[in-house]
Amino acid sequence: MFKWVQQQVANVAGTQEPIYGPSAIQSVAEEAKTTPYTELTRDDLKWQAMDSTCVETQTFYIAADNGQVVFVQVIYSNVAGIRTTCQFNTKIFSFDKAKEHLWCSTALSHHEFSEDRTDFYANDCAVELSDDGTTYTIKSMNDDRAIVNLSLKRVAPGFQAGKTGKTLFGTDLKHPWGSMRHAFWPRCAAEGTITTKDGPIDFKGKGLFVMALQGMKPHHAAARWNFCNFQGPSYSAVLMEFTTPPSYGSTVVNVGGIVKDGEVIFAGSSNAATHLEVKGDNENDWPEPATIRYTWKGTTKDGKLAEAIIEGALEDRLDRIDVMAEVPGFVKSIVQAAAGTKPYIYQYCPHAKKLSLKLKIGDQEIIEEGELLSEATFISE
Repeated sequence: MFKWVQQQVANVAGTQEPIYGPSAIQSVAEEAKTTPYTELTRDDLKWQAMDSTCVETQTFYIAADNGQVVFVQVIYSNVAGIRTTCQFNTKIFSFDKAKEHLWCSTALSHHEFSEDRTDFYANDCAVELSDDGTTYTIKSMNDDRAIVNLSLKRVAPGFQAGKTGKTLFGTDLKHPWGSMRHAFWPRCAAEGTITTKDGPIDFKGKGLFVMALQGMKPHHAAARWNFCNFQGPSYSAVLMEFTTPPSYGSTVVNVGGIVKDGEVIFAGSSNAATHLEVKGDNENDWPEPATIRYTWKGTTKDGKLAEAIIEGALEDRLDRIDVMAEVPGFVKSIVQAAAGTKPYIYQYCPHAKKLSLKLKIGDQEIIEEGELLSEATFISE
């Protein structure tokens, strides 16, 4: 009974949950044991727009041929079924330390979805999936610092781990109280521009699309995250990993895969993100990584064992984001004390020495240098 009361308080106030243990989570890795991954259909790209607490996102990453790196993102957020908000984010990274990144985050008004729930609309914003299900167009005029007119065309199949892509949370997993899901278009051809005060920037290049649903309070679902987006001349690699808080046994869930034009080489949940060296952050005590290793393992459609690795120094971080920076100080102190949350995102894109994907398919070995955008996120201990 006491745990039930704690859970109800946590649902409303965002406080720490009781310790349920690993039996209260069913990782998507269980599905992946028999079905490593499934290729996405149009139905898999529908917005869920849950009435209960959730954060749902569509994020489009682009590594342009001219060296520019950007992501644009739509966020749908529902707090306890009481308030729903939507946000459009644009971030153009600067590799010049003397110049700030361009970051625009704008609240959206009057949001709605298409009848089949694959398109998102709001005032001065539209994210649409083409009739053939291969191309997203993203347009936003909500912020005159970054007027977005982009398209991403899928050039390799999209996938999700397992049959549903879902990790479930709850003491009765037939009736879970929470979920986590990621779906990917790992390799896309990007085109279009983002117009800033300095004029239009061409974003023709390679892209990644990620659709994510956190069907519960984000800090209850995950204490830490790792993310890897690699785009090479012939191959792309994606990896998304989260570690639950102790309330769910500090369980690690990892999904990802390796693709090339027209084909998923392999995908699933037998992957790992490892921080080989840590330099730490003196300002907030989080163990900021210095050297990483991302690994993937799987089997190709024709039965060949396959594995891949990206390993090396991350160089200086591109950015460190205090997720609660805009929250009033007294609110931040209450949240940190009550819920133990102190979320920071560290972003990297090694440029002085680009990292390489080392891929082995059966007896064949492939090494390809490419553009790596990675993140390490720390939320709670």
